[in-house]
Amino acid sequence: MDEQRVRERGPAQWWRYGPPWWHRTDDGAAEPARSRLPWRSTVLLTALVLAGSNFAARQQPHREPLDGPARLLILVTCVLLLWRHRHPVPVAFGTAGLALVYLGAGYPYGPLFAAVAVACFGAIVAGHRRAAWAAVGMLWGGHLLISLWLYRWLPPPGDGGAALGQEMIIATWVLIIVSVAELARVRREQWARERADRAQAARRRADEERLRIARELHDVLAHSISVINVQAGMGLALLDSDPEQARAALTTIKAASKEALGEVRQVLDTLRAPGDAPRTPAPGLGRLPELVEQAAGAGLTVTVEGEPPRLPPGADLAAFRIVQEALTNVVRHSRSRHARVRLERGGGELRLRIDDDGPATGADAGGSGNGLAGMRERAAALGGTIEAGPRDGGGFRVLAVLPFDDREDR
Repeated sequence: MDEQRVRERGPAQWWRYGPPWWHRTDDGAAEPARSRLPWRSTVLLTALVLAGSNFAARQQPHREPLDGPARLLILVTCVLLLWRHRHPVPVAFGTAGLALVYLGAGYPYGPLFAAVAVACFGAIVAGHRRAAWAAVGMLWGGHLLISLWLYRWLPPPGDGGAALGQEMIIATWVLIIVSVAELARVRREQWARERADRAQAARRRADEERLRIARELHDVLAHSISVINVQAGMGLALLDSDPEQARAALTTIKAASKEALGEVRQVLDTLRAPGDAPRTPAPGLGRLPELVEQAAGAGLTVTVEGEPPRLPPGADLAAFRIVQEALTNVVRHSRSRHARVRLERGGGELRLRIDDDGPATGADAGGSGNGLAGMRERAAALGGTIEAGPRDGGGFRVLAVLPFDDREDR
């Protein structure tokens, strides 16, 4: 699904996080591709430098002719660029040193300096700023020394010194190249941060989805298994003395297990196809009578005060699961056989109150902890709150406040 969405968005989305060839390895990971040699770009640059140097030699007849050693220097300088990703610092100094040898031999000025610019550009982008600046400074300082002083003893014969203005132009071009490289480095770091933020957000969404599914499974299974456990105990106790009541208990077990399987299947369907619409609607407060009937089958009489309001799907599901978990805790952890559910809506929020008369069967009157934590997470996801604890007159109370947008259900 993610790959399909990337293809639909097109190349513009790729460039948002950097060109693909800067951050792509052989296995498709978004990391710098350092395992492969950039031979295509190097071959193209070598051809351009050789062709441009031949053209420059015809335009500078006063310089030394472009002979075999000159072409060998050009070729070796460009071949070094094959390792500019793996070893950016040696390549930067190597190309700058070979370019100085080329200039010292009196060969014509030409596009050989492009190879040095590419090497230093790669070193700066890779994070070796000082080394790249040092290589560029070495080349410019060596050229300055040759053109202003050493030209007297170096070929070609009769060569005159360069003017200071010409050197300033060269220095300006050097600064432009280095500045562009620095901008590329900064942009690449921004792309890396954006990719890291995007990956972190994806992991956070995956964690939230796993937590949501865990809450759903806990609520479904805890409630259904509690009902099944109570009915199984009742059926075993009445199997010999009252077979009809035992049959009714088994019927309740069958219905509860069927419903639990259906809800578990619905949760698992969202795992298999997260982008598809659910086959069955999510439960809500409209199923509150069904929940009351299941609790009655477990021996718990539930009184509902107030009418279930119409709520947005998210708030409706959270409210249903909170009531379901609270009643499950009464069945499992309280000796009370009566519980009250009160629903109040007003001011853009729903107030749920679930009370039982107690006493608790143990220290964990409100549950083992996972159920209460799940209720708090559901309420917090909607910006609401959960208060749970013993009542003053005995028993246990769960009070949930769930805000929602009134406009969503109009």
